Amino acid sequence: MSAGAPDRAVLVERPGVHRLVARPRPAPGPGEVLVRVAAAGICLSDREVYEGRRAPGYVRYPVVPGHEWSGTVEAVGPGVDPALLGRPCVAEGFRRCGTCERCRCGETSLCTAGYAETGFTEPGAFADRLLVPARLLHPLPEGADLRAAALLEPAAVVAAALRAGRPRPGERIAVVGAGTLGLLAVQWLAARSPAELAVVDPHAARADRALGFGATRALDPAEATGAHGEFDLVVETAGAPPTAASACLLARRGGRVVLTGMFAEGATGIDPVHLSVSQLELRSVFGASSAAWADAVAAFARGLLDPTPLITHAFPLDGFAEALALVGGGDPAVGKVLLIP
Repeated sequence: MSAGAPDRAVLVERPGVHRLVARPRPAPGPGEVLVRVAAAGICLSDREVYEGRRAPGYVRYPVVPGHEWSGTVEAVGPGVDPALLGRPCVAEGFRRCGTCERCRCGETSLCTAGYAETGFTEPGAFADRLLVPARLLHPLPEGADLRAAALLEPAAVVAAALRAGRPRPGERIAVVGAGTLGLLAVQWLAARSPAELAVVDPHAARADRALGFGATRALDPAEATGAHGEFDLVVETAGAPPTAASACLLARRGGRVVLTGMFAEGATGIDPVHLSVSQLELRSVFGASSAAWADAVAAFARGLLDPTPLITHAFPLDGFAEALALVGGGDPAVGKVLLIP
């Protein structure tokens, strides 16, 4: 694209209506950077935005989606270190204030200043370029694989789950769900030397794929009922109607359960009698804190986390509709789908 040419962006005007628009190239203001997008991942949350199923208050139309992305700093605004120019990078999605009590405690994903997130209430990365506050930036090493780096947002969610779950060597661990979050969790947990690392998924092909990421056992939900009470730590990643309840049943008495999936109304409730009698420690994860982002970026930079095998499809911006149709379509051969501007 020639200098000064307009940028392109996928604009979702309202649920079910989108178009590829040309817009003036954004200019970074004070404290901002302009990033040239290298790759942007599509997830089920983006499909919820498109279909109008995202919870009220957590999307603002019209919107340019795209919260999983990587790119290169192309311009910096006043007050931003010019050394960032040309750096490959990712950035936190939550536009946290940094000054409220929750932010000062390090719980930046729980910022009380009001919900604002790239790709949902703020323009996202299904575009040639996007503006982000420089304070949210996480620079990557020179030469980093930017297609793989587009998956650092879900990797940060996994990092948040591991911070909450505190896996220890020699433990029996189960991951519920073998989608993007689940496979990233398996890859990361395998490096923690578990005694057992089981994966539960209704699609045999996806569960079996987890074996290649370091899992030691693949189960479908029916088989998993025979493993109730076996695991020290259970990480739920699917967000399907029954998976919160089933994750709690997999944990041993006194075990730990971390929920990372985004559940919709009508999901199966967790039995409070089982919860109390089993003395479970139950945590949930909403997005990722700044510290979890730092964990994910460090693991990626040091080669401990490689999201590349999860990527199965890539489309240009004008292929948004075709790409979106693949996400959540039920085909177990579909992994992470990228848009490449």
